[in-house]
Amino acid sequence: MTPKTSSIRAVLFDFDGTLTKPGALDFPEFKKSIGCPVDKPVLEFIDTLSNPNEKSKAMAALDRFELKAATSAEPNQGAEEIISYLKSKKLCIGIISRNSRRAIDRAFQNFNSVGPFDFDLIFSRDEPVKPKPDPQGILLAAKKLNVNVDQIMVVGDYHFDIEAGNAAGAVTVFLDNGIATQMQPSKSDYRINNLSELKHIIRMLIPLPAGKFPNDLLEEFFSQFQFQDPSVLISAGVGEDTAAVDINNEQVLVLKSDPITFATDAIGEYAVVVNANDIATSGAVPRWLLTTLLFPCGATVSEIWHTMEELQGMCRKWGITLCGGHTEITDAVTRPVITGMLAGTVKRKNLICKWNMRPGDHVLLTKAIAVEGTAIAAREFADRLRKSGMSEADIENCRRFLSQISILTEAKIAGSTQGTSAMHDVTEGGLATAVKELAIAGRHRIRIDMERIPVFPQTQRISEILGIDPMGLIGSGSLLICCRKSSAEGLIEKIQAEGIRITHIGEVLEPGQGIEAVKNGKRVRWPCFEVDEITRLFQ
Repeated sequence: MTPKTSSIRAVLFDFDGTLTKPGALDFPEFKKSIGCPVDKPVLEFIDTLSNPNEKSKAMAALDRFELKAATSAEPNQGAEEIISYLKSKKLCIGIISRNSRRAIDRAFQNFNSVGPFDFDLIFSRDEPVKPKPDPQGILLAAKKLNVNVDQIMVVGDYHFDIEAGNAAGAVTVFLDNGIATQMQPSKSDYRINNLSELKHIIRMLIPLPAGKFPNDLLEEFFSQFQFQDPSVLISAGVGEDTAAVDINNEQVLVLKSDPITFATDAIGEYAVVVNANDIATSGAVPRWLLTTLLFPCGATVSEIWHTMEELQGMCRKWGITLCGGHTEITDAVTRPVITGMLAGTVKRKNLICKWNMRPGDHVLLTKAIAVEGTAIAAREFADRLRKSGMSEADIENCRRFLSQISILTEAKIAGSTQGTSAMHDVTEGGLATAVKELAIAGRHRIRIDMERIPVFPQTQRISEILGIDPMGLIGSGSLLICCRKSSAEGLIEKIQAEGIRITHIGEVLEPGQGIEAVKNGKRVRWPCFEVDEITRLFQ
């Protein structure tokens, strides 16, 4: 299971077999003595007894058995150390047990440095809450401790513990005590052999202090990297402030830097693709990436590692080497920010410069406008979309637009096609801003037929609900291509053969600057946006 990245504020332990060593007495033999089937939980069995006298006798026998077991109970391996660690981190600590409170208190007499007074709450079976696997006790603990239930970690050695935690929405850790058992849960967020291993998981899920990311954690993460590009001479590592690559055999080095500042649950993917898109518009191959990762105070190791893994995974997908960078926790940001610096290479003769465009060149657009903006809106404003009647299936479909924000495939085709004169990816400010930028960089006026501009119906629906204009909505995933008229048909066919939509939306005019927008054969105003429409939503 993918580990959760929630910030942990409280840890709830099972008691018998978790904080104490398991198997002090023969529990199956006791169950047999009161007539409880081997596969039936004892509390649930006693509850089914219809004769009050029999029920009372069975419960009294259970109390005596537990008290006897508690008398000889010993602290589990690492139990006292982990309680001390949690207290040092100022986390709330609790116990939720199916045992009696009397048995719990007696067992604590055998501990050296930990007792009931170390816990913020103890829920035994004597409390008026349903026992595990019912989640009621965990939900009540969240209320009493004044924390969200997803900020609680539940640790236990029995499947009832994990089932209760999962049902409540908490982070769950199954302790197997190094023993194979049929009573293990079907799923848990983490699994450990002993309580000493819990410290590393806790460290991953508690807020980090301001400052550089700890070196020991960086080293642990870097140990998973595989630097297979022989041109990388100095790669990411603790103590390495720079990266070095050998480009002796390359004619042109293309560089790009771009920050990702929008709140998103896929920030690592954005950081790689957005920078790679720009490199590809020059006809170059993205090769080496450096990243500066800034996280707000309160970020956890798990959250940071998740972002790093996302960066590494996307780099691997596109053949890019993540060479290094810097990671820091700072109060200068209120949400994660990634600045990427990407380098790529291209032979000089294949370098595509925007000033190569000429009058008569066709202007082509891949996919449709506001691909990225559609994905961000669906991910960040889903509640508003639901309240306006958009179905969960449609919202999820829009969230998946994220998989379309790369333009590397079509850029590679265009870059290798003779007659391609310029490329420009559509980013912040949407198509309206991108066409202006293309005209300025290319030093030519451009005419756009407004009726030809493609808009996905999902994008149109989201725009109507949120009151935004897709023409000014951030649009990574769409590539503007200028090419000679004689090359346009062949280029369109090659890109369509890859399953990518491409539309002829205009022509390059005479040298100069500015956009000539046409609709139904008449001149219309080209839209202008001071800020991206997605920025306006966040404001």
